[in-house]
Amino acid sequence: MKIEPKQIEEAAKELYIRALKLLPPDVKQGFDALAKSESDAGAKRMLGTMIANIRVAEDTDNLLCQDTGIPIYNVWIGRGVEVDGVAMKEAIRRGCARATREHSFRSSIVHPTTRVNEQTSTGRGVPVIHVDFTDEPETLAIEMVPKGSGSENNSWLRMAVPAEGVEAIKTFVVDCVLEAGGKTCPPTIVGVGVGGTADLCVHLAKTAATRPLGTRCDDPEGAKLEQELSQAVNMLGVGPQGLGGDSTAFAVHVETAATHITMNPVAVNMQCHSARRARATLTPKGLAYGF
Repeated sequence: MKIEPKQIEEAAKELYIRALKLLPPDVKQGFDALAKSESDAGAKRMLGTMIANIRVAEDTDNLLCQDTGIPIYNVWIGRGVEVDGVAMKEAIRRGCARATREHSFRSSIVHPTTRVNEQTSTGRGVPVIHVDFTDEPETLAIEMVPKGSGSENNSWLRMAVPAEGVEAIKTFVVDCVLEAGGKTCPPTIVGVGVGGTADLCVHLAKTAATRPLGTRCDDPEGAKLEQELSQAVNMLGVGPQGLGGDSTAFAVHVETAATHITMNPVAVNMQCHSARRARATLTPKGLAYGF
């Protein structure tokens, strides 16, 4: 199956629009679950306000949040797919810029030192594009994640000493959630990376933070950490928007990788309550959108 750059460009454009305007069903279900279990009256009212904001945004075809974020595109290329990789990346960049220009989105992307904004949501190294491969036959999947600065600013890495054990991981995650407080616009998805190198560990945390709610780490030890940390984080009392309550996080997600015998990296990357993402799948049957 051959995929042309124009198909990818159109998908990249549409994905940015959909991600900014439509919240995935799993996140909505996460809100409903928190609202039912929340014991604090003020926190329950805050969750109700946030749920209403989501409904109004979708009903009026408006953005879920004014922050259009740093655009991230994750691409999975299946077996039997023919695509020009360089042209594919250029097409994603064009689609991202078109979405911003044609829909008058706020561009949040600036040069790191001059702070010049090209008003295209693109710049050096942005959009961030990750390419991987899958055994799905004749399938190319693209996921778009607009990562807001309120969540991205709450990112941490610690090169823990192996002798500190698993308790060091747990303590670090709890400390990070407390330090973030209301700055990540909780309830959050707390992404945790464990192992690998420093850069891989941070990437694992980002992957964990942007995973759909209801999914579990495929490493049994990671899944065990997810359960324990999810309970611990929601006992901290941070609550929705940091104003107190039980609903500090939808969940804690963990991703793991093997690491060196003399180190044990742990990273935290948070996702805000507007956990936006959208997905496009190209197959011989055509193009389909989802989450």
